[in-house]
Amino acid sequence: MALAKEEKQEIMSEYGLSEGDTGSTQVQVAMMTRRINQLVEHLKIHKHDQTSRRGLLKLVGQRRRMLAYLRKNEPDSYQGLIQRLGLRR
Repeated sequence: MALAKEEKQEIMSEYGLSEGDTGSTQVQVAMMTRRINQLVEHLKIHKHDQTSRRGLLKLVGQRRRMLAYLRKNEPDSYQGLIQRLGLRR
């Protein structure tokens, strides 16, 4: 289940660097985080859904790579983003 258009607009306005920003690393990580949270909730109900579990693992890996890129190139932005998203407790 993909993110709804309204959810995407909300994420873009909250995390985007400018109006209509869809491709910045911060926006992409925020969208992946929302999708990961949805999949985690789905898997709590449907424990044997291996296809969704594989998709979740792929998304987590992709988010990890994007966060590593952000941490390397924009450390201040990285710190702010992980705090806002509640990652790395």
